[in-house]
Amino acid sequence: MNLEVVWSEYRESLKRFLLSKVSDPDEVEDLLQEVLIKTHKNLKTIKSEASIKSWLFQTANNAIIDFYRKNARSRNIQTEDLWYDDFDDDVKASLASCILPFINRLPDKEAQLLLAVEVNGQPQKEYAQSQGMSYSTLKSRVQKSRKNLRSLFDECCHFSIDASGNIFDFNPKDGHPRDSKCNKC
Repeated sequence: MNLEVVWSEYRESLKRFLLSKVSDPDEVEDLLQEVLIKTHKNLKTIKSEASIKSWLFQTANNAIIDFYRKNARSRNIQTEDLWYDDFDDDVKASLASCILPFINRLPDKEAQLLLAVEVNGQPQKEYAQSQGMSYSTLKSRVQKSRKNLRSLFDECCHFSIDASGNIFDFNPKDGHPRDSKCNKC
């Protein structure tokens, strides 16, 4: 992977992304330089060319978050004024429309289980009793069903996950825009 080729391909889209979050063009240029430096230092560590785009945008997103955090300290900006606090809710809302279609793609028993426990909020012990199975068996089946559901999401999208394991961004794998539904859900 050649830095010049990667940078010429993604520079403008990265700049547009940065401008959508930071209004000062001079600050955007500084952030773009930060992303370029990180790309130069870390490009050789990226294992797959397919993951370059998501890595670049995750790096740009992190640079924006760092920029606002630094400015919040120096300007006494309140946390609730920052755009990235609402980012989690936007991601969750975007992915929520895929939950039921993906659950419905699971085998019937797994789909019924997740609908009852995860969607309808039925307690696991109660569901286990209604199905005539032990609670420990049900817990194992819930974990397996969740794993299978996660696999369906992973088939559809690339996810950016923070250190706590929370999804903070995603990009559909098929190249569909984020605001259109993935063709698999």
